[in-house]
Amino acid sequence: MTIRERFGRGLQYARRQLEVTQEDFSTVSSRTYLSSLERGLKSPTIDKLEQLASVLGVHPVALLAMAYISDQGEDEQKLLDQVRSDLRAMTGRQ
Repeated sequence: MTIRERFGRGLQYARRQLEVTQEDFSTVSSRTYLSSLERGLKSPTIDKLEQLASVLGVHPVALLAMAYISDQGEDEQKLLDQVRSDLRAMTGRQ
């Protein structure tokens, strides 16, 4: 499964869990575009990712993380620990 497909499934899962309809995204996206994202046919730009996350009321990183948690069987805590470690290494913080 491609990252686009995993992102799409994560987006759709988050949208349904948060009880947000495709129509609720009408201020930032067409229903057709959202559907193509959820089916893994397209990838969002970083600007679009931020807009989608805003409609869902979540942080854009959380929406991206769904792509890695949902279909790869990735343990949520393991993923968060890895991201925390990577951020510390990149920022020089311990």
